[in-house]
Amino acid sequence: MYDCIIVGAGPAGATAAYHLSKAGHQVLLLDAAKLPRYKPCGGGVSPQVAEWFDFDFSPAISVKVRKVRYTFNFSDPVEAELPAEKALWMVRRDEFDHFIVQQAQKQGATLWDGTKAQGIENLVDHWQVSTSQGPVQGRFLIAADGARGAMAKWLGFPNRNYQLAAALEAEPRLEVPQDPVVHFDLGLLQQGYLWNFPKADGYSIGGGVFRSGAQRKQDLRTPVADYAAAFDVDARAVQHFGHPIFLWDGPQTLHTHRAVLAGEAACVVDPFTAEGIRPSIFSGMKAAEAIAQAIQGRDTALADYTQTMNKEWGEEMRWAKRLARLVYQAPNLAYRAGVKRPSSTLTMVKVFCGEVSYSEVANRAIHRLSAGLLS
Repeated sequence: MYDCIIVGAGPAGATAAYHLSKAGHQVLLLDAAKLPRYKPCGGGVSPQVAEWFDFDFSPAISVKVRKVRYTFNFSDPVEAELPAEKALWMVRRDEFDHFIVQQAQKQGATLWDGTKAQGIENLVDHWQVSTSQGPVQGRFLIAADGARGAMAKWLGFPNRNYQLAAALEAEPRLEVPQDPVVHFDLGLLQQGYLWNFPKADGYSIGGGVFRSGAQRKQDLRTPVADYAAAFDVDARAVQHFGHPIFLWDGPQTLHTHRAVLAGEAACVVDPFTAEGIRPSIFSGMKAAEAIAQAIQGRDTALADYTQTMNKEWGEEMRWAKRLARLVYQAPNLAYRAGVKRPSSTLTMVKVFCGEVSYSEVANRAIHRLSAGLLS
């Protein structure tokens, strides 16, 4: 009998396993894939996540990037340089996720990778999870098996509150300059953007559409290929990975009887930037806190988790959604009035690091874009 069974060993599940195990609880971490496993993802991580752990992430960081370059439809470039302490982490998800799992194992967590969860049964004071290795029991559950995982449905969450987005990525393995640069293009895609995130041994080049319905109206493969060609990458020679994204779309219940949703299963992805790693880690940390309190007998612990996520993360995402609507509906104006301002990149990095709120940024953006429209 485990104190908690966590299904999904991505950032949310691995984080929850680490913190629960460190607190002395018996944890089983399940993942259908054999770790380390490939995960299509841009791999940009906020250095803020280091504040939520007591170990050094250096072995899991591919490169740290201080230079950011923007274009609008391949033209009108803008470059910015970040302070060293705010350098963006670029990671490969197979290495990054597995690294956190390994830290959880050092704290005593049990890992069953290559083990598929096949169903769950509520036994009143605990859960039984059917797996490809046989049944296993736990007092509490954390569903962290991603946007398309089955756990949310099995737990009775068939209609989560999210906005569907889509992304397409390619990851060519090429030599990268010693002074790596993060690239964004705002104008080529409607209701989204293109990116090039460098790694130590290659790039993640992709594009995402972050407004509901817009992804059905345009082909992602062509603009991603055109963008890749700008970096002398033949996208036709590289495998592409397409995947849905569940963007946060308002308050929702994230707990049920002895169980919570975390990570992309909880639809925590930022609706403006499509950042998913930091919010997933945040939700995993908060889920671990709630489960630990529930184990100690606090009756409201899981309901408090829902309240915490809706308040501490959801309120920020409400403003992020407003900002996304402004920027993606008028990208040319947003580029001229926002992106090209010398302070804009540092401001967004401060948001990314949790130092500035989206409400501050959105209110400034509304004022500037309104002034731009009037002029």
